[in-house]
Amino acid sequence: MSQVVRVGVVGLGTVGQGVLRVLHNNAAEITRRVGRPVQVTHVATRTLSAARDCSVEGIALSDDALTLARTAEIDVLVELIGGQGIAKEVILAALARGIPVVTANKALLAEAGNELFSAARAHGTVVAFEAAVAGGIPVIKAIREGLAGNRIDGLAGIINGTCNYILTQMAANGQSFADALADAQRLGYAEADPTFDIEGVDAAHKLAILAAIAFGMPLSFADVSVEGITKITPEDINIAQVFGYRIKLLGIAKRSGQGVELRVHPTLVPEDQLIAKVDGVLNAVIVNGNAVGQIGLYGPGAGGDPTASAVVADVVDIARALGSDIRHAVPALGFQPQAIEALPVLAKDQIQSAFYLRLQVTDEPGVLAKLTAALAEHHISVEAILQREPRGANVANVGLITDVVPTHRFNTAVDQILKMPFVHAGAARIRVEKI
Repeated sequence: MSQVVRVGVVGLGTVGQGVLRVLHNNAAEITRRVGRPVQVTHVATRTLSAARDCSVEGIALSDDALTLARTAEIDVLVELIGGQGIAKEVILAALARGIPVVTANKALLAEAGNELFSAARAHGTVVAFEAAVAGGIPVIKAIREGLAGNRIDGLAGIINGTCNYILTQMAANGQSFADALADAQRLGYAEADPTFDIEGVDAAHKLAILAAIAFGMPLSFADVSVEGITKITPEDINIAQVFGYRIKLLGIAKRSGQGVELRVHPTLVPEDQLIAKVDGVLNAVIVNGNAVGQIGLYGPGAGGDPTASAVVADVVDIARALGSDIRHAVPALGFQPQAIEALPVLAKDQIQSAFYLRLQVTDEPGVLAKLTAALAEHHISVEAILQREPRGANVANVGLITDVVPTHRFNTAVDQILKMPFVHAGAARIRVEKI
């Protein structure tokens, strides 16, 4: 066994540079924890001459990630390329050599993780992925190991900092969605193409991972119901605040006797609940265990050093175990592979929740009574209702919150309401959850 744990890093972007900094700056502390030094000896990066905020002195640099994975003399490979192309090839190449892999690649794990974990087992090694969800928050380890004595009944989280920043700006400053997004891009919180973030795909990748380790089910990204925040308006945020709610993009996983709910969508959350107070680019995850009750984890969900912190934590775990029998390692999804069970996932229309509905209506007598009567025909009770002052053209906004109702019944009632002569185009429907 080498006196030094040799680490190969593929991808030297923001997180990759953070990994090099953390390993360098905290070298003495990490050595004390592992029992021997942990050093980056090989790095693959597309641009060898790029300016960097880390030292690469003494490190073998290459622009060929696949060759590094196939041939470099390393003990651990850290994949930080992202995406599902070369990153998957690199991981599989390292696993084929029996080299453990650490990755922050939530998209690859959500869509191909079952294959990667199977390959790791076949070659007697592991894939670690703490950094794939919620950046520097140790949520994977908390659920998989810290709550191993619990049956996890559900979890909910703010797991996309970009969306949380946008919704925070809209609530705090009255910005439109477009203006808040532009600010997020200017500050580097959103990509030039923000589609994965604002349409909820990034959060859905992370939710698929959390649900798998919470419930002992295969990764099921294709089963996640996804809705983004692009249709949220300042008016919705204002009405929600009047009702005593904040709007957050949540990833929610619940299980019951009927099956599992996997959903990402904008959500009205009571303003006195902890998760409603998480603002800016911060993340938070709430987990319900049958023994522990409810716990919350909160902190930075992205960024070079916070994410690097999670990557290095995985490297340390692997370094401690090098040379030991892999059969004693914590299973990737927290359950023994033969015990992973495919659980039925409820279709979106089967899910029950309360709803917020905003309508634009002609400002005339009897409108509110007709709306509540139409909902009552479908056995839907109204918990709260508000009519805003008309803003020209004699058109007013009406906001209401229903009781808990099956989605299909709510949608049927709303479709009927939208055909009423006094209802104008521009309705909004958002789920309401008391976490």
